[in-house]
Amino acid sequence: MKIALFKRVISPEVGARLSGYQMEDVSFSKLDDLYMTGLLADDGERKVLLISFDLQCFDEAYIRKIRRECGELLGIPEFHVMLTCTHTHGGPQTNAEAMYDDHVQWPYLNNLEAAILEECKQLPDKLEEVDTFFYSIKADENLNRRVVTADNYACFLPHRAELRRLADGFTDQELGSLFFMKPGTRFPVMIIGNYAAHPLAGHTMGTGGRRISADFPGAFCEYVKQELGGECMFINGACGDLIPKEDELGTDAFRSMGIRLGKGVLRSILDALRNPDRFQMKSPKVGALSRTLSVPLRPIYRNNPNILPTHYLGMDTFDLEMQCLVIGNVCFVGVPGELCAEMGVEIKWHSPFRKALIAYNATACHDYICPASFLLQGGYEAKKHQFSPRKSIELVKTAVDAMFDLHDELYGPTDDYETVNNHVTLQVPSNK
Repeated sequence: MKIALFKRVISPEVGARLSGYQMEDVSFSKLDDLYMTGLLADDGERKVLLISFDLQCFDEAYIRKIRRECGELLGIPEFHVMLTCTHTHGGPQTNAEAMYDDHVQWPYLNNLEAAILEECKQLPDKLEEVDTFFYSIKADENLNRRVVTADNYACFLPHRAELRRLADGFTDQELGSLFFMKPGTRFPVMIIGNYAAHPLAGHTMGTGGRRISADFPGAFCEYVKQELGGECMFINGACGDLIPKEDELGTDAFRSMGIRLGKGVLRSILDALRNPDRFQMKSPKVGALSRTLSVPLRPIYRNNPNILPTHYLGMDTFDLEMQCLVIGNVCFVGVPGELCAEMGVEIKWHSPFRKALIAYNATACHDYICPASFLLQGGYEAKKHQFSPRKSIELVKTAVDAMFDLHDELYGPTDDYETVNNHVTLQVPSNK
């Protein structure tokens, strides 16, 4: 395995309109920088490119354009390029919203496109050999923001703070990570962390919500780089209904959360390096695959400019793309919007790879994507769900089928899990 990477500041100028809680949230100051972080992985036969942005999301047309251009530069299929956003609300408005198409900051997006292509051109000359490890650890940092009552109605926790003590909904607390180490050493070149929570720890009312900030993903990367020396990338998981336990409490809340997650990665690296037979990837391969599912718009959304961006008006159906990008034993599943945790974990449960990790807002931003039961319960996420509820389970199945097909393409059929992925099976000691 060889990798090349880049990290570049992409902060807008103070005064830029932010993708905050309101469409007229204009930045007053900059608390910390926003970054884009890219990783090109090459196994000698295939290449994949993964880029994470400290931004809220992109429209599908922009994503496809960037993927196509990067693919052409690197000589790889466009679906071998995955873009994902951390979903910070402290970045510029980079996607169209109903009734607010004119708020998209095209000068910023055009400059961002040029910066991405400039970085991609240099990647092939930077490739270096690495040892590749994976690990997962539990991190108790998130909370489900939907409180469901006994009669199966949902309350939206951010608007009902008195119900926080009742918030016992499902959470995905896996802190997944990939480490790329200088061969035979304990020095990391790149660390990727994956966790599911809206980056809203620092987004307070008043001026706190008008600051340019990467929120806890930025603090996480800063801490990991400071302690380990290698570059760091954060990829958000399926956090459609997950928030930080200390949401909307300001600077200390997001920095302390980022540091706690960073300590989880430090602990992960310690165990992974001390147990290489279990956690170092043996002859890792890379690859990618994309599948689409056609879904009908919910009746309330059809030709409704009040709740749907204009580029979807006149449509009765649209396509949802599920993208899989594999690095060794780990499959990143790129989803087309704000997937809720329950669906994300369902995808992870059925993975043929050692680990499946969700990449948030990767192929489009079709708002919240919920299990069918949510639409019966109601609540904020259900209100924003755009397509027929019976298609949610098909979306999960589309992702799972794609993972199995990609696994078979790279490593052969999944019938024999003793040798799958070229991974040493953990031997259980005898009673002796």
